[in-house]
Amino acid sequence: MSSALLLPAASYEYVTVEKVSGEGPPVPATDLLAAEEPLEIRLGFGPDGQRQHRTLAVTMRTPGHDEELAAGFLLSEGLIRGKEDLRGIRPCPDVQKPEEAGNVVRAELAAHVEVNLAGLERHFYTSSSCGVCGKTSIAAVQAAACPTIPAAGPRIKHSTVHQLPGTLRAAQAGFEQTGGLHAAGLFSPSGELLLLREDVGRHNALDKLIGAALLGGWLPLHEHILLLSGRVSFELIQKAAAAGIAVLAAVGAPSSLAVQAAQSFGMTVLGFVRQDRFNVYTHGERVFSEQ
Repeated sequence: MSSALLLPAASYEYVTVEKVSGEGPPVPATDLLAAEEPLEIRLGFGPDGQRQHRTLAVTMRTPGHDEELAAGFLLSEGLIRGKEDLRGIRPCPDVQKPEEAGNVVRAELAAHVEVNLAGLERHFYTSSSCGVCGKTSIAAVQAAACPTIPAAGPRIKHSTVHQLPGTLRAAQAGFEQTGGLHAAGLFSPSGELLLLREDVGRHNALDKLIGAALLGGWLPLHEHILLLSGRVSFELIQKAAAAGIAVLAAVGAPSSLAVQAAQSFGMTVLGFVRQDRFNVYTHGERVFSEQ
């Protein structure tokens, strides 16, 4: 499994712009933007001979690594618990409209996986308007049978944490070309970049990374470090917990509910990881100084 992969041509779009420098006149130029298109995730489930197919979700994403995105989404939403629950994920061959081509995938669950039809509607616990309180949100994730994060987990040097953003940034081929993509990177305790995924949506970038780890047989990720290029919301803590992540670091800040959830799950959260500094928000026993 490669750490950084160039995104396909469909991930980018060229546009005409006018560039302004100082007080000079606008100059026509071409710019490269990250593409954003909907991805419909369809679900196949049930015993052989009685298979059902339903639309599970539609998410806005940057095209590329769509099968991994679907796999990570299924895991983080609690529909599957491991690779053995999947028969496969592939582009949907029976789309009805030309514009759907390349924007629909179908995940076939193993026959033994039970699906609650009434619960197929996606629930966004992190929406500020959803009316779900913090304690209810955290309890809902805990009830989804996320892997238990070991109390010990990896031990990480301060110097290793300081190096993570530079390593991630140097490997972000998509961001280098567009300046408009979030990244999720998976590191070893020594700071080696093992896996990187990018997307216009930070939650999609993480779903792609988790999906790649799931399909590669890496889960649970108890001994790894997750680095996010932006801020940390409750939803991202939820997804990381589903993959068994013990240490989550981010270039940006966590939300208050993200910190509450991480504390409850036993996850270490580091924020503002940049310019040789960072804040420890939860479970700081996993990071240490050599001085």
